[in-house]
Amino acid sequence: MSKDIRIKKGLNINLIGAAEQTTSKAVLSNVYALNLDDFHGITPKMLVKQGAEVKAGEPLFYNKNKEDMFFVSPVSGELVEIIRGARRKILTLKILADKTQEYLEHKTINIEKSDAESIKTFLLQSGGWSFLKQRPYDIIANPEITPKAIFISGYTTAPLAADANYVLNGKEVELQAAISALGKLTPGQVHVSVGGAGNSPLEKLDGITLHKVSGPHPAGLVGTQINKIDPINKGEVAWTVTPQDLVIIGELLLTGKFNAERIIALAGSVVKAPKYYSTKIGAEISTFLYGSGVNQDKFRLINGDVLTGSKTHPEGYLGFYNNTVTAIPEGDDYEFFGWNKPVFNKISSTRALTFSWMQPKKKYDLDTNTNGEHRAFVVTGLYEDVFPLDIYPLQLLKACMVKDLDEMEQLGLYEVAPEDFSLTEFICISKQPHQQIIREGLDLLHQEIG
Repeated sequence: MSKDIRIKKGLNINLIGAAEQTTSKAVLSNVYALNLDDFHGITPKMLVKQGAEVKAGEPLFYNKNKEDMFFVSPVSGELVEIIRGARRKILTLKILADKTQEYLEHKTINIEKSDAESIKTFLLQSGGWSFLKQRPYDIIANPEITPKAIFISGYTTAPLAADANYVLNGKEVELQAAISALGKLTPGQVHVSVGGAGNSPLEKLDGITLHKVSGPHPAGLVGTQINKIDPINKGEVAWTVTPQDLVIIGELLLTGKFNAERIIALAGSVVKAPKYYSTKIGAEISTFLYGSGVNQDKFRLINGDVLTGSKTHPEGYLGFYNNTVTAIPEGDDYEFFGWNKPVFNKISSTRALTFSWMQPKKKYDLDTNTNGEHRAFVVTGLYEDVFPLDIYPLQLLKACMVKDLDEMEQLGLYEVAPEDFSLTEFICISKQPHQQIIREGLDLLHQEIG
């Protein structure tokens, strides 16, 4: 039975530079790259050597701890470089793309007649499994554990993020194929959340439990929705997958080909003509960045949205799971007495000194200044104002910092991912790295408890 979700706690960060809903084809990238940090918790074992020719969808490496879990090339071409770090840890794989793409073709399966094991085996061998994440721990799903439910968020609330309704338009067939297959992998429900206004291609799919969501960010985060629909308790596992990744999974099931195409939003006040681009996972960011033009020399380029993305540069590569690239002004200036004067051009969750609460629809041109230095946690109650989960955020963060496993469990670490703390990090007057603290806490919990 579906249920409406109304989120009251949160904060919408209205920024200048939203992508116009028009899509251009990005310039073809010469080189594509996979950043191994995108596959958190995976220990890779290479299947091909540097210099080898590979097809699109051909396995490049497998997970040492789950040897039947393969990770594949987004394009066909030559594996020209394997970048390694300390202790020969693999950091990045670079593929020089062929002008004409060749695909490794898997034998397709009949979704309706296939059982869970057949679907699982197909996804593991074809590279589709890499898009399934699990909670707890926010890692790639363990195929040996059956999830109690699967959650998909089709509601976009993160600042300047790609609009799910727009990028999914016309992909109903692929979406349905993916949903039909994933529905066989859980005895529970496939929960799909969409915006209350409607018009989502996800709404009319069969085999889903639909939820209408409304409210400010982080209402669109899947963690918020899990907390309101069916919270995760100790011993339980739920899977999540993003809508655009569903499209890749669906096409893979229908055609046997791993098509890494992705529609991304290039957004931000620095971009002259922010809009959507059709490109591929791992493409060079410069292939679409300069097509829209940038209006200043010094800017911060973010692989993802401004709250959860990572800093990159024009010569960087689109992240495996990202569908947004954001460019905002670099904040390297210092405001004299900036802490003690009224501010009209900045957003805040409080009414102290800033006046954003007087203009809720105003759009802001924020830069990367933190407007303060790293310092000890200050108890203010601000986190609770923007944190809609039934969890004590400050106490959980402190438990992670002191590595108190019992407290981390009792305070709800099983339920959360780092992105769930992106908003508390944004408003934190102590300038603490909340997402990093949660990530380290999850890794410790996974290591100790498994």
